[in-house]
Amino acid sequence: MVSSCFIPGVDASAFSLANLPYAVFSTPGQPPRPCVRAGDAVLDLCGLEQRGLLRLPGVDAVFDAPVLNPFMAAGPEVWADVRQQLQRLLDVNTPTLRDAPDVQAEIFHSLSDVDLHLPMRVGDYTDFYASRHHATNVGTLFRGPEHALPPNWLHLPIGYHGRASSVVLSGTPIRRPSGQTRPAGAEAPVFGPSRELDLEVELGAVIGVGNSLGESIPVDEAAAHLFGYVLVNDWSARDIQRWEYKPLGPFLGKSFATTISPWIVPAAALAPFRVPLAPHMPTPLPYLTQADRLGLDIDLAVDVVSENGTASSIIETNAKHLYWTFPQMIAHHTVNGCNLQPGDLLASGTISGPAPRSFGSLLERSAGGAQALTLPDGSTRTFLEDGDTVILRGAAQRGDLRIGFGEARGQIHPAR
Repeated sequence: MVSSCFIPGVDASAFSLANLPYAVFSTPGQPPRPCVRAGDAVLDLCGLEQRGLLRLPGVDAVFDAPVLNPFMAAGPEVWADVRQQLQRLLDVNTPTLRDAPDVQAEIFHSLSDVDLHLPMRVGDYTDFYASRHHATNVGTLFRGPEHALPPNWLHLPIGYHGRASSVVLSGTPIRRPSGQTRPAGAEAPVFGPSRELDLEVELGAVIGVGNSLGESIPVDEAAAHLFGYVLVNDWSARDIQRWEYKPLGPFLGKSFATTISPWIVPAAALAPFRVPLAPHMPTPLPYLTQADRLGLDIDLAVDVVSENGTASSIIETNAKHLYWTFPQMIAHHTVNGCNLQPGDLLASGTISGPAPRSFGSLLERSAGGAQALTLPDGSTRTFLEDGDTVILRGAAQRGDLRIGFGEARGQIHPAR
């Protein structure tokens, strides 16, 4: 059981000692460096490491870097050791930091006084299509209910290779993309700004230790390769995507931006929120069959804030609605010998539940644009408008224990 923190307010927050998510921050005149969050305090991990307050035997200085990749590469034993050391240092009964105000002044920073940065170097980004409700909803819109799921969908976690260079941090403005579309009934395509800009509620897994080229990761060993989780909004230009996606899948309709939250919640912090999932039907091939098929009970919600400042809650869903688990995604991703690396991002794909309120995209919420949503200010939306700010939030809660993810936020700017 995690004990109390000596910092006031931490125990009651979603960023208690049971969470301790990682990020990368900077202060004026200082370079970006890794940190951990306790309440609204940011703890400088590089400073702790340099003072010998974090000891990592046999491991080089992993926090003297502008990203968390060196720490991720150190492996699960080091992650667990650092987590235990941090919980002990912040414990109300440990005097090391509690009774050292001079060290606190150098190591602790207020969240409001720092800048946050992309926490890892994303070498590769893969987006899956792992929610059965979402795949069924979209397939029904595009192909009709009798052909909603592709023939392979129940046998493997479908994914595509995304664009790592356009993974951006929460708060980064999102420029409306332009591209080719073919209007309904038209013979030829036209060029111009997307008219069907959408959001996608997703959860992202960040890879810690990878695998060598030519080797695979067994499904029941895959959890040891998961460093932590972030919120993901994989912005989508549906009209561009609709015209381009056959036969090779998404390209310009997806590659213009993917927003992630700044805080990487450790996999260990989510252990109390693992929940059994219903058995697969049909049973997948042996390399995808898990001894314990567990999902994550994480609430996810989306607000859209209009340019006039009116906020509207439009989506409430949960990560436990995923059909394929992240260990299954990892096992499938590597079964052909593909090598994952520290910092790689695997996104779940849009997470939708069984009811309209839990559909994780405007494409589904508006039935492909046929049914507009009415917002509190009287305006309507089928897809996003210029000036809209989308805020994706996530948290896991059980009793008094709450693990927060923060938010993934982005405002739509007009096309150039």
